[in-house]
Amino acid sequence: MISKFFIDRPVFAAVLSIVIVLAGLVSMGALSIEQYPEIVPPEVVVEATYP
Repeated sequence: MISKFFIDRPVFAAVLSIVIVLAGLVSMGALSIEQYPEIVPPEVVVEATYP
């Protein structure tokens, strides 16, 4: 039922998708830096001895 609504109205579906993306971008811009997790690049330490 919902899929038929959007298939019959492709322009409405496209506009709704754009509005959702824009709302997400605005929300992401409104977040403070403290809300983001600390991102640390992966690090591997390998130690070997050769006799």
